[in-house]
Amino acid sequence: MNFQKYTAYPPVAISGRTWPDGTITKAPIWCSVDLRDGNQALPVPMSVDEKVAMFQLLVSVGFKEIEVGFPSASATEFAFVRRLIEKQLIPDDVTIQVLTQSREHLIRKTFDAIRGAKNAIVHLYNSTSTLQRDVVFRKNREEIKAIAIEGTSLVRRLKDKSGNPGIRFEYSPESFTGTELDYALEVCHAVMDTWGASPEDKVILNLPSTVEMSQPNIYADRIEWFCRNVRSRDSVLISVHTHNDRGTAVSAAEFAVMAGADRVEGALFGNGERCGNMDIVIMALNLFSQGVDPGLDFTDLPRVRDVYRKCTRMDIHPRHPYAGELVYTAFSGSHQDAISKGMKANFQSNGGLWAVPYLPIDPRDVGCNYEAIVRINSQSGKGGMAYVLETDYGIQVPKWMQPDFAEAVQALADRTGEELSPSQIHDLFHSEYVTLKEPIMLKKCHIAWDDMDPDRNEAEATSLSCIVQVEEREFSFEAKGNGPLDAFAKGFVKSSGMEFSVEEYAEHAIGHSAGATAIAYIKIGTPDGRMAFGAGVDSNISLASIKATVSALNRLP
Repeated sequence: MNFQKYTAYPPVAISGRTWPDGTITKAPIWCSVDLRDGNQALPVPMSVDEKVAMFQLLVSVGFKEIEVGFPSASATEFAFVRRLIEKQLIPDDVTIQVLTQSREHLIRKTFDAIRGAKNAIVHLYNSTSTLQRDVVFRKNREEIKAIAIEGTSLVRRLKDKSGNPGIRFEYSPESFTGTELDYALEVCHAVMDTWGASPEDKVILNLPSTVEMSQPNIYADRIEWFCRNVRSRDSVLISVHTHNDRGTAVSAAEFAVMAGADRVEGALFGNGERCGNMDIVIMALNLFSQGVDPGLDFTDLPRVRDVYRKCTRMDIHPRHPYAGELVYTAFSGSHQDAISKGMKANFQSNGGLWAVPYLPIDPRDVGCNYEAIVRINSQSGKGGMAYVLETDYGIQVPKWMQPDFAEAVQALADRTGEELSPSQIHDLFHSEYVTLKEPIMLKKCHIAWDDMDPDRNEAEATSLSCIVQVEEREFSFEAKGNGPLDAFAKGFVKSSGMEFSVEEYAEHAIGHSAGATAIAYIKIGTPDGRMAFGAGVDSNISLASIKATVSALNRLP
């Protein structure tokens, strides 16, 4: 690859940087740009009705600042802003933000669009980078700064003329990451002076990585340098708007907040130009996972996904952090085993803190359920199939039986080449262990307990009579033992000549009502070293144990 045509992004000359030791203990001010930056990146931009639906979603999630568009750029954008205002769709505690270039006719059109809005941010921008100055505008530093000053002055005059104290001002030296730091600061100081920034009338200075050009730590250095050197720090809010060209927009935004930024702009699921904007869902839930209130409500993330897909016609990757349909799902056997054990341990804990391997947050906290945490394919292990059977059907396959069933599950997955559903796994368990009736069939079984005989032997407390068919031969027997299973084993061995012993046994109820079904699991062995597993289901646990034994006999190799 021709790497020689590229050069490294320059580091920042900063000493004693503090941001690496910082922690985020509260959420920044959030501003959604879904309706502007996100919308302009869509192959099919949203209609007015779709934009209204998206706006209402953003409000319901809890955004208090929402960039609703570039109203001077198109009739649709203008009409949307007017509908929000005229139909009184903007809650009193929500501020709309409108974007405009630093050009007189566009600024005036923008003020026409926000007429009657209670709270609005006019977001002015012009490109300041070396490349934009030299190639696009062919203007020097002073000429570019003059554009920012003239635009700011006009916004100030139009705000004063409107008499609306709810209008605030934001300025972006667009392509900040391509702008010399000293020059970006010089332009921002000129804008602050022109506006008359004060602690009572703060200017939002938005420092975007319009194109992500460096490692996120260097962006954080730039933000810390700017926060150190900007004068009248209490008169500005430092905002960041990171793009994802290098795939580190979330990291850059988090580092920027650690470096002193007060405000973060981004979009749901990272929608935006090229590789997208910073994903506000990810950053907010990153904070949430660290015990910090994100200030946004994603407790019904599936609904957010649905509205987003409908309005934008964009999809969400199944492995997208937090929101993807597979992010809370394990196929790997070792992962499944750890999750299964972790879920049980967590539910038994009194500490109240979430601690489950491979699940950084509780899926229920974002509106997802536990049904799809463990899913089965050819990569899955014994813990996974056991988790599915227990979670979905109440069947608690004992550990000593799990490896045997795992082989059957993997064999089926290999044959089909597909993921197995819980119902397929349940059906396979029954066909492998429960419903076998060949070559041995239990036709009749009667159990009695001799509890009234004071002279009875403990080893003969239970009496049993059975009719069994082995292939074409039918025979009956009576036997006694210390329980139904012991009596059946003695009587069957004596009558059939097939010797076996019970090596493992377990049982439990399926359900909690008086009419709950019982299930028994058994492992048997023969004198020549063969072994087999079986299961039996019945309303009577004694009969379930005998059915399990017959099933195991039918599975002897």
